[in-house]
Amino acid sequence: MIRAFKVVATVLVALVLAAGIAVGTVWLTAERWTGKLATPAPADEALPDTGWPHYGNDPGGSRYSPATQIDRETISRLAPVWVFRTGETGEGFASSRKLTFQATPVLAGSTLYFSTAFNRIFAVDALSGTEQWHFDAGIDPDEDYTEVSNRGVAFWRDPAAAPGTICRERIFAGTLDARLIALDAATGLACRAFADNGAADLRAAIRVTNRGEAYPVTSPPIVIGDTVVLGSGMIDNWKADLGLGTVWAYDARNGSLRWKWHAIPRAPDAAAADNLADWIPQQAARTGTANVWSPLSADPERGLVFAATGSASPDYYGGERLGNNRHANSLVALDAATGQVRWSYQVVHHDLWDYDLPAQPVLAEIERDGVAVPVVILPTKMGLLFTFHRDTGQPFFPIEERPVPDSDIPGEQAWPAQPFPVLPPPLVPHGALTADDAWGLTPFDRGECRERIAALRSEGIYTPPSLQGTVMIPGNAGGSNWGGIAWDPGRRLAIANTMHLPFEVALIPTEDFDAVEDSGTFPRAEFSPQIGTPFGMRRQALFSSWGLPCVRPPWGTLAAVDMAAGEILWQVPLGTIRDRSPIPLRLHLGMPGVGGPLVTAASLVFIGAAMDDYLRAFDVDTGEELWRGRLPAGGQATPMTYQLGGRQYVVIAAGGHAGLGTRRGDYLVAFALTR
Repeated sequence: MIRAFKVVATVLVALVLAAGIAVGTVWLTAERWTGKLATPAPADEALPDTGWPHYGNDPGGSRYSPATQIDRETISRLAPVWVFRTGETGEGFASSRKLTFQATPVLAGSTLYFSTAFNRIFAVDALSGTEQWHFDAGIDPDEDYTEVSNRGVAFWRDPAAAPGTICRERIFAGTLDARLIALDAATGLACRAFADNGAADLRAAIRVTNRGEAYPVTSPPIVIGDTVVLGSGMIDNWKADLGLGTVWAYDARNGSLRWKWHAIPRAPDAAAADNLADWIPQQAARTGTANVWSPLSADPERGLVFAATGSASPDYYGGERLGNNRHANSLVALDAATGQVRWSYQVVHHDLWDYDLPAQPVLAEIERDGVAVPVVILPTKMGLLFTFHRDTGQPFFPIEERPVPDSDIPGEQAWPAQPFPVLPPPLVPHGALTADDAWGLTPFDRGECRERIAALRSEGIYTPPSLQGTVMIPGNAGGSNWGGIAWDPGRRLAIANTMHLPFEVALIPTEDFDAVEDSGTFPRAEFSPQIGTPFGMRRQALFSSWGLPCVRPPWGTLAAVDMAAGEILWQVPLGTIRDRSPIPLRLHLGMPGVGGPLVTAASLVFIGAAMDDYLRAFDVDTGEELWRGRLPAGGQATPMTYQLGGRQYVVIAAGGHAGLGTRRGDYLVAFALTR
């Protein structure tokens, strides 16, 4: 998706300064990862322990910690104190080129649990980084998996089991080959009484028309009561007739299937297909995906699971799935006991842009008229934050259906309007990109970008794909991506990492697809045949031949949104070109990145994500960068934090990201205060 920059650093400095880019300070730095670890400061025996028991610290995904030892005054003493290496480099795996390390550990007792991309599950001592056990899920190394990542595991303690009983405490993890695994948290051994000797086959619970259909699980399961729930990722632009995007729920003790739910009414007489504005039944019967690949959230008090659904297949042509495609691209509240839909709200009608919902819905409370209102906040690839009453699904801020451009593709019926929340405002640009907006370091690449933009259809967000090519703003990477937001409950702030990169997408008549793909004319583009439709697809980031975006930076930002007022409090560039340049140049352009933030009671926001190898801390009130720590590889993961044994630790996986081209590695790095 994102290519390395191709400019010589010394020329880049001169050109950037000549162009007058007022986006931050330019300087050279010799900072590098040395592997040297610091000695922690003496433990503070009065410091209370704080945990991180869930992927987002709580079932609602707030990524908020009450830890306070690391604050504005002490953060200058933060340094790495231990490093754990998984040994996973992708060697021996056919899909190693797609390898990422995006895990966020969970903490139970004094042990951290996490999974690698190829489903090796580790238990590591949280104080020292020493391995306690590991488990290899044994996935097929010869399989070319559609995506190679795993963002986390779930911990569960059985309240009905006696202390000391094997598998009283369990680790649940999903795998790339569509299994749900249950392990004894103390030993890493499979819980043999769970499903089939410790693993449930997800595909056995649904009608799979082709055993080669991939259901890779890349996000952590969630446990509510004694039910473990998970979804899966699927490639959703390959063809029209794909598998069902299913959410599964299993008994956490014995692994029996309790219920399953999918968004698309496959049976022609399904009740969900009775409104032709939603689906044409015969088309729904052969349409696939609308899967839930992002993390789920749970509200145990209300007995609800919140699922953010993806696109119906294929992404960029909808003539074979006319209607708004209800429940696709939607926030869905499911009854945790039955799987029945309590409420649903669609935020993209008849998706033609791969605007699937990538991020965990976040459960929060926002005060209105002196009353705390329980809400769920949904980040989106469009850079919009939708907010709903948790009980009813009614918008907390009004949502308007605004007219959007029509399609000029035969057989397509683009939906005439799309939902926009009145508040807060978009976190990324939405307007039409014109040739006059083209950006470049020199007249040469700026002119190249101007010509490319002028040749594309460009009418702002939700401009449908076209034969000539369309500017997709924002691109299918976001806006927000899987890293989502963090929630500061005291300030009522949503902290969001967003990308500001337009893409271009074009439809290709099926009879011309192979010739265009093989022509070499679009060396940076992704191609997909969209089998079963009249059109294939190509897409790529809107970059010049230098590998630089055709729009002015910042290309990635961190923002704080006051969700009580619906206002952006601050928004700052996130990341430098430090590790995209042949010499150690740091220019605060704001870089694309994936991974989310965390926020603490000490008024700090921690985030990696950007395309340079740093973990950063920001002041939650002002957006000022207070600290940065060098990482041994790309930090495209969401950090977590905990206080244990008199110290606060901040931990992040540093393993890089294949699509972003960041430095690869196998590191889990823990930072703490030093002497």
